[in-house]
Amino acid sequence: DYKPKSIHDLELAVRDAGVNYGKLRQAIMLLCGQGVVFPVQNEAEIDRAKAHTKLLNAHFLQKARSSGDLSYLASPVTGGGYPVSRFEQLYLLAQQQGHSSPEAWAHFAWSILAIQGQAVVKDGNPLETIEQNVAELITRAQVFAEKEMPILKALQIA
Repeated sequence: DYKPKSIHDLELAVRDAGVNYGKLRQAIMLLCGQGVVFPVQNEAEIDRAKAHTKLLNAHFLQKARSSGDLSYLASPVTGGGYPVSRFEQLYLLAQQQGHSSPEAWAHFAWSILAIQGQAVVKDGNPLETIEQNVAELITRAQVFAEKEMPILKALQIA
């Protein structure tokens, strides 16, 4: 459900399955190491960090217009960074500018890439036509909307 859970809540949830605290702790550490789950800050820390992370991320999203050098955005929830590709940053920027669908995000991203003479790379090769580039950006935007956007919202990045 993309909501923070205390270790105690998790312990209660898995107790009937025979998972003891040691196994739970080991699983949490493994999942944290894989970047699947994250430790979160308390509400007061999250509230203090929101304005700063919003400004920082806005700056990073503007940078994504011209480069893919910055591949993380800041989360007030974790107090750390979360990986977000250049295309995904452009989709977020498109959304912030009022584009409401993955298709519109893709066209926004393409408008930036096309001006710069850039193309989407798929399977190691740059796509050649406008149609191929836009179609690939739409596919990626749809996957982003379904899989990454819920995480970015939970981390209060989007």
